[in-house]
Parts: sequence; C-alpha cells; structure tokens
Amino acid sequence: MPDTVKTAVTHATSRPLRRSFFARERGVGLIEVLVAVLVLSLGLLGMAGLQANALKANQSSYGRSQAVMLSYYMLDVLRADRVGAIALNYNMPSTCSPDAVATADLSGNSRKHWLQSMRNTLGDTDDTCGAISCDAAGVCTVTIVWDDSRAGGLGNQTFTTSSRL
Repeated sequence: MPDTVKTAVTHATSRPLRRSFFARERGVGLIEVLVAVLVLSLGLLGMAGLQANALKANQSSYGRSQAVMLSYYMLDVLRADRVGAIALNYNMPSTCSPDAVATADLSGNSRKHWLQSMRNTLGDTDDTCGAISCDAAGVCTVTIVWDDSRAGGLGNQTFTTSSRL
C-alpha cells in the first residue's frame, strides 16, 4: 500500500509542474518567428538599397563610357577630314541642339549627326552639349557635357578629349 500512495503522490505533484512549465512557454514560438521575420525583412531592405545604388552607379558609368565613345567618334571624323579640321571648318562653340548647325556640307552634317547621337545616348535634354575646337597645327579638343543627376551623379558631367590629328 505505501508504494501505491507514493506513486500517486509523485504523479500528482509532477502534473502541476508540467502544466505551469507549458503555460509559461506558450507564445514563445510565435515571438521567435516574429523576430526572425523582422531580421529577415531588415536584411531584404538593405539588399534592395544596395541594388538601387548599384543600378545608379551602373547608369552613370554607362553615360561616361558613351561620352568616351562619342568623343572618339568625332576625333575619327576629324582625322578622316584632316584638311577640313585644320581649316577650322569643324570648330563649334558649346552647342546643345543639332538644329543649331546651319551648314549642309560634310563638316556641318558630321557635327549635326554627332550632336544628335549625343542626345540619343546621353539624354535628350538641354544639358547635353558638345564643343569642338581645332587649331591650325592639327590639335583638336572635343568636349561633351551631359546631365548625370538621373543616374545618381552630381549633375552636369564634362568629358574632354584632346588629340593631334
């Protein structure tokens, strides 16, 4: 008889302990899930911010590489018509509109096409401009200005290339 009483007492005292332990643990899994979701969402927001900055930097780099190619394009045109370049036929102050080029000869058509190409690749805005300056010795300078603010840049960017023909 004493063994059965002892067993009954043991079970009776262990049940309230189990109930109070499980009662205290209710909702802990839900809190852990909420904390994990919070940490995950902060990480994803950080990754989205990094992606946005990378896209801006990539667009700005694309604009600079297009400016390099356009300046080399005009220098190649000047080399192809060296006589006209030395005669200062290609000289042009900072011009933003292809319609500002009035002549219909080779130099005028080349400058007009160059300005239109700049507007097509660097942005069709009034801030996309180009200038050409050659001297009688055959040293030419090509300058390109464009607005880089939409790509996260600091506004107007200027790229200048000088070369002897």
